[in-house]
Amino acid sequence: MAKTATKTTKIVNIITVEDKLKALYQLQCVDSNIDNIRVVRGELPLEIQDLEDDISGLNTRIEKYNEELTALDDNLAASRLKKKDAKALIKKYDKQIANIKNNREYESLSKEIEFQTLEIELCEKKEKEIKAKKLMKDEVILGTTNTLKERKKELKVKNSELEEITKETKKEEKSLMRKSNKAQGVIEERLLTAYNRIRTNVRNGLAVVSVDRDACGGCQNIIPPQRQLDIRMHKKVIVCEHCGRILIDAEMLPLPLRWLPHV
Repeated sequence: MAKTATKTTKIVNIITVEDKLKALYQLQCVDSNIDNIRVVRGELPLEIQDLEDDISGLNTRIEKYNEELTALDDNLAASRLKKKDAKALIKKYDKQIANIKNNREYESLSKEIEFQTLEIELCEKKEKEIKAKKLMKDEVILGTTNTLKERKKELKVKNSELEEITKETKKEEKSLMRKSNKAQGVIEERLLTAYNRIRTNVRNGLAVVSVDRDACGGCQNIIPPQRQLDIRMHKKVIVCEHCGRILIDAEMLPLPLRWLPHV
């Protein structure tokens, strides 16, 4: 009994080249349908990604502006403290001048007062510059914040649109993905890798095409008669010498999507 079961399993697991070609065609049909569903989404995923990148960049920019604003506040506070100290020194020197006994001390204190007066003027000039920079920075932050709000609103709308479209096609896409996985189970890894590579490299995503009017259904180059005969024999996987697409017999095209060899 065990021997019979083993023998049966071996027979079921034999997959011919024709089976592989049919599975490749099945996979191509399913993948093309998935491509069409994703086309419905249009540029939305890319637009959403761009918006997310913009939002991230704007957040980084606002954070940087706030850091610069904090540095300006620190500079302003330091300047005010320096000015306060200079005024205190002037007040101190004024008191000392009232009690001086010679010209040398008077000149010395007068120079100190003059120096501290200049320090105050420099501090006031610096404070005006800092305040002007702060005002400009505040305006930039406000503008950037408004832009950020607009981008976030736009992202919310785009995400809603994508969610709506995805909801409508989710069930169909899941069904197609199951068929795709089933078809891939029939195809050996080496052939599946080649199929995926071809799909990536061609514009329309068609890796499997039939011979139509003696020409490749992908690039339209003429296929030699002997090569066409080999294709119709279904004994080996044949690719177009010009575009590299996998070629199949046109008789396979009416093959229903539900077909798959048992494994």
